[in-house]
Amino acid sequence: MQPDVAATPIVVEAPQPLPEVIKLEEPKMFGDKVWAGEPFWGLGFEWDPQWVLTPAQKELQGKLIELCQTTLRENAVESDRKLLFPRKNFKALTSLGLLGLIVPKELGGLGENHVCTAMVVETIARYGCASTAMCYTMHIGAVAAALFRHHDSAPLKDILSRLDRDCLIGTLSYSDPETGGHFWYPMSSGAERVPEGWKVRKKASWTTSGGFADWYIVQTTSPDFNGNFSNLSCFLILNDEVHYDPSQWDGLGLRGNQSGALEVRDRVIPLDRIVGPVGDGAPSNDETVDPYFLLCSSSCWNGISLGLIDIAKAHTTRKTHKDVGLRVADYPTIQDYVGEAIIDTNASRSLVFLMAQALDGVTNNNDWSIHQDLTALPRAQVLHWMWQVKFTAAKNVAHVSDKMLHACGGTAYKPQLGIERYLRDGKAGWVMGPSNEILRQFVGKASLLGFPSLDYWNTSINERAIQNETKKMSAEQKRALAERLMAESEPQKVAAE
Repeated sequence: MQPDVAATPIVVEAPQPLPEVIKLEEPKMFGDKVWAGEPFWGLGFEWDPQWVLTPAQKELQGKLIELCQTTLRENAVESDRKLLFPRKNFKALTSLGLLGLIVPKELGGLGENHVCTAMVVETIARYGCASTAMCYTMHIGAVAAALFRHHDSAPLKDILSRLDRDCLIGTLSYSDPETGGHFWYPMSSGAERVPEGWKVRKKASWTTSGGFADWYIVQTTSPDFNGNFSNLSCFLILNDEVHYDPSQWDGLGLRGNQSGALEVRDRVIPLDRIVGPVGDGAPSNDETVDPYFLLCSSSCWNGISLGLIDIAKAHTTRKTHKDVGLRVADYPTIQDYVGEAIIDTNASRSLVFLMAQALDGVTNNNDWSIHQDLTALPRAQVLHWMWQVKFTAAKNVAHVSDKMLHACGGTAYKPQLGIERYLRDGKAGWVMGPSNEILRQFVGKASLLGFPSLDYWNTSINERAIQNETKKMSAEQKRALAERLMAESEPQKVAAE
């Protein structure tokens, strides 16, 4: 039997008021990025890996961004236009103690680590001046080479203790006009022991800050060189001991670098100006010069990429097409360009900071006292990872510079916006030694054939190639080759006896 629905009264309760929604503020993980007292016009801190920095490093970062805004960025335009070495910017960096960034505190430095170093270089390149960032990269490389063997060296300790007080800019001079990007192969350089000390001969095809740096770490073949180019030594050379012509420098980008040819013409220097023992050049390369150069130069390329993205964001969010009522940033194509650029650049930055943390891990947070043991080479164990860091950053900046030019259109083609200068600066990344062609071959060859196959100094015999070529020869050609080889071996045999 069905109930009498019509007879059953329906009671509708009055709606109850909804409980008040309590809004919880999300924790501010990143903080606000400020430029001249206003919110920064580019990407905010939410797009930066701030978690890798200590509170003290974040504070230093904030001060450096402000210094870029007040001083470095404006000077970048002048350096680019006039091929002007950025000494004014280096002088400004001394106000934050940055010339001695990685120098131990007992020598008057900040005693900072690899992570902080990467952040500083990236910050200078992004917000300030790419030329200054690259010159600073070479300065840090020279400081690292000096710290590697400073423990018993009065001249090195003296310079390292005065970097910021006297604005002493250092640099590396390792290249050679005969060997191009194979900078570890100084065929045109040498040194010999003389009664007064060392007579040093150096011919470099490229030296960043050439003629303007106050001190140089130069690499030559060793005084006891006998034909083995892995026998290298490093020397401390001062500004008045080099020959450099600033008028010879005129580059596409990084125009403030003054990266021209440099010579040391049989200069006699004191005995205590050798950096480390005789023959220490190759360990110095693998342990300090290469890891620091690859880390810092990659940070420079990432900084340039970010600087390009910052400018593109500011331009595309302000520029409006009145005919359709859209900002340039409203077009999906532009959003795709910028999104891809951020993702790829942050992938590159992630690799940089991953390896910076790895370098801190193997060196007790950049503790230079470990190198009192001359055999301690912890950074060298991950050098092949640093090759990948540089390749990635240099490849990325080449792509990002093109895409941000496209995103900003014809306006970016003119110098006023700033894209044009950053683009020219970024193009140096791929070709700067070791070039990306060299690095990807290193990685591919080492992974497939083993590290000995790299044969830096061309000493290994390729038996496969010899056999392949000789099997093509007739009996007469083989006899002729044998006679020539026997004739060439006789002077070597006599010399050996």
